[in-house]
Amino acid sequence: MSVALTVQKYLDQQQVPFEVVTHLHTGSSLRTADQAHIPAQRLAKAVLLEDNLVENRYLMAIVPATHRVQLSELSRQAGRPVHLATEEEAAWLFGDCEAGAIPPLGPAYGLETIWEDSLMEQPDLYFEAGDHEHLVHLRSEDFARLLPGCAHGMISRARLQ
Repeated sequence: MSVALTVQKYLDQQQVPFEVVTHLHTGSSLRTADQAHIPAQRLAKAVLLEDNLVENRYLMAIVPATHRVQLSELSRQAGRPVHLATEEEAAWLFGDCEAGAIPPLGPAYGLETIWEDSLMEQPDLYFEAGDHEHLVHLRSEDFARLLPGCAHGMISRARLQ
């Protein structure tokens, strides 16, 4: 598959330079970073959440692969309670992507998005291109340009090793 059609169109529309990095098939973001030989804190991952109050209202959180979303903090910053969405909901919203390979580009898919501030501490970032074998690589400032008007803050914590 390489780059999902929605991702490719969005990157082209925003005129953001990027490269595609190929790696062996993986099933988790930490394994992806390992297989692609990149620092895991430079791999941005998407976490799909659903509003607790309005059914079928979704929110994407973007955090480093080394982090876990803090639902209480994210809910506070979003102004409403949220919970993790199901794999079925993700498959429905990201129909041009393989299950579990959600690109962290909420605006490209019409989703409200909030991203982790610590991502901008990295000079460059990588993210799932829509399958389990390809990553998009770009400069951090270009990644931020792909999220215009999106909220950001400290919404995650590093995983305990």
